[in-house]
Amino acid sequence: MSQAGSTYQPDHLYKGRRASLSLNIVVIGCGLGGLAAAYCLAQAGHNITILEAASAIGEVGAGVQASPNVSRLLMRWGLGPRLEELGVKIQALSFKRWDNDEVVGWTPLGDVIDKEYGSPFYLLHRADFHRMLYEVAEPYCNIRVNSRVVSVDPSKPSVTLASGEVVSADLIIGADGVKSVTREYIVGGPDKPRATGDAAYRTLIPVEKLLEDEELRPLVERMESNIWMGPGGHIVGYTIRAKKEFNLVMMHPDEEEGGIESWTAEGNTYKGWSTTIQKLMALVPSTLDWKLIARDPLPSWIHKDGKLALLGDSCHPMLPYRAQGSAMAIEDAAILGNIFSHCSHRSQILPLLHAYQSLRYDRATATQNSSKLNRHIFHQPDGPVQEKRDRDMRAAMEDALRVARGEKSTLVLTGNANQWADKTKSDIQFGYDADEEAEKWWLENGTKLTIGCRLAQQSYPTLALYL
Repeated sequence: MSQAGSTYQPDHLYKGRRASLSLNIVVIGCGLGGLAAAYCLAQAGHNITILEAASAIGEVGAGVQASPNVSRLLMRWGLGPRLEELGVKIQALSFKRWDNDEVVGWTPLGDVIDKEYGSPFYLLHRADFHRMLYEVAEPYCNIRVNSRVVSVDPSKPSVTLASGEVVSADLIIGADGVKSVTREYIVGGPDKPRATGDAAYRTLIPVEKLLEDEELRPLVERMESNIWMGPGGHIVGYTIRAKKEFNLVMMHPDEEEGGIESWTAEGNTYKGWSTTIQKLMALVPSTLDWKLIARDPLPSWIHKDGKLALLGDSCHPMLPYRAQGSAMAIEDAAILGNIFSHCSHRSQILPLLHAYQSLRYDRATATQNSSKLNRHIFHQPDGPVQEKRDRDMRAAMEDALRVARGEKSTLVLTGNANQWADKTKSDIQFGYDADEEAEKWWLENGTKLTIGCRLAQQSYPTLALYL
């Protein structure tokens, strides 16, 4: 048993509550959101099958952030020791100019955010994150690889695999990412993601290489997330994997179709950037180019027949500028599991799905918009707008330094260009507890839902057998 499994307590979720009716639920996709949904729904008392198209379970990618709204859930699931083992507790955010490394913004995290929100802020490798979720979910569900879904019948519901096999269920959860197949059944037709005009190079650099350079060493020792803001792009760098690797993500304008997508192409986006950036680029062993695609918010995440719903990037894909994409998927999963721990009759499936959507829709959409805003803030060319942004960030930094010295804050930072300095936004983003929100919803609505379902069963007893 993994370390995550050894700390797991079987009855600690949902106040020990499990659904009196166990549903057969198919989750399409074995990414972070799919694994989290499978785990939470299994703990709610349901029978879970994950269908994954790939031939083996694994995850590629680089760094991912587990902010307090996520880490509190992961620790509740018994993953605290794994986070300590594999993560890095970020100490601060440092915003820098692209050409000379001047720090124009700074927000303390570390113990400050842990004390404020009761949960740490971790930096992780995506593969490590995926592995720990797999370890905690796998004992409680059936994970099938080589199971590519080619069509969905939302009314039965069932899915047809590439092999021709038909898999039936009581409920289908589409957690199949930004290129989702299941999304098209919600929309009612073809619905392809659109290009944003941005792409990102992602790479990992062994930390020992940075430690050998006096100029680069502080990037490791300070345990900060560094954001270099420049014209048309920005760069994020921080340590992961217990400070063994340095994660580097370099946002740049997407090449036109047929153009050269090369790390070393002449005239690349980062020509003229600071010597620190040039040194980091010289250390890069290889890179993946990640085309950033987006989708507009859907009017609904639930199929009209009430037996198919979406989760995570399949319904609300996030641009990476707020580092909340995986967080939103995991919050979705936590809400879904908690809400469905109350399920006692098939007639409740649709109302519970609507509860899930009502709890998640506005928050996910607001986070999408917050991510888009950072793209605008970070990518300003030098000029009056950039200068105003930097003045705004500096004022927030000076205020944060006053507070760090034990003095009182003298500024109202609502609407600051540094969104992490905006206390109102941070309270909303990081203070959120998915389980608490689901419990509050049930206290306000659960009795009404239960009585309604009982009346339906009494009025139509024969029909109820098939619901």
